[in-house]
Amino acid sequence: MSIDVVDLTNFYASPLGLTVQRLVNQRITQFWPSLKGLSLLGLGYAIPYLSIPGSDAERVLAFMPASQGAMKWPETGLSATALVDPLAMPLPEASVDRILIVHALETVENPAEFLSELWRILTPEGRIVLIAPNRRGIWARLDTTPFGNGQPFSRSQLKDLLRKALLNPEHWAETLYMPPFNNRLLLRSATLWEQAGHKFRLPFHGLHVIEASKQLYRPILVGGQQRVKRRAPALVPAPAPSSHCNVQ
Repeated sequence: MSIDVVDLTNFYASPLGLTVQRLVNQRITQFWPSLKGLSLLGLGYAIPYLSIPGSDAERVLAFMPASQGAMKWPETGLSATALVDPLAMPLPEASVDRILIVHALETVENPAEFLSELWRILTPEGRIVLIAPNRRGIWARLDTTPFGNGQPFSRSQLKDLLRKALLNPEHWAETLYMPPFNNRLLLRSATLWEQAGHKFRLPFHGLHVIEASKQLYRPILVGGQQRVKRRAPALVPAPAPSSHCNVQ
């Protein structure tokens, strides 16, 4: 079930939400340092993460699920947001270069169909960055943050979902090793938690961050070659001609 847009907005306005925004943006820019001349679509509640990668993008859109609700973004100028059905988005095929998915995969009813819809609207050279809660992390077990709602995933589950949707996972990152509490001391030490988590490869990170590319062709399963059995022609003797005697 999707979280209400008001709750998401309030979370990202809190000290904990601002810390999450900073840490996650570091992982996104690790994959996408520049999107100059490309189109960018944020899907779910991606507004806190669109400003940095979208600063040099040719076009930026923010699609929000109807069950979640939408808000105006950016605050000034024309709005770039739209309320959509994430399983049937109002975009033509191969129309978006980059898609950033946050607070979306874990709340849709059919993740496989959702990812297939992303494949449809991606350009042939398109890429996605998918952010999803880690099933083993503490962030997925507490509903005090948006990441504690919906279905969390393991790394193998995400890999399987992406590949079945013809999206090839190429780069992986982890973030949010700190506990999900609005504690001033914890927030100040967030960077130290990140450094320790990456150094020791701790399994309880809060979020998976995956970059995947579009696979253009479905794999063809090639089985063993079937042998064609040639049957030798059967030689059937022709009937002997019969002689007819006319008796006078």
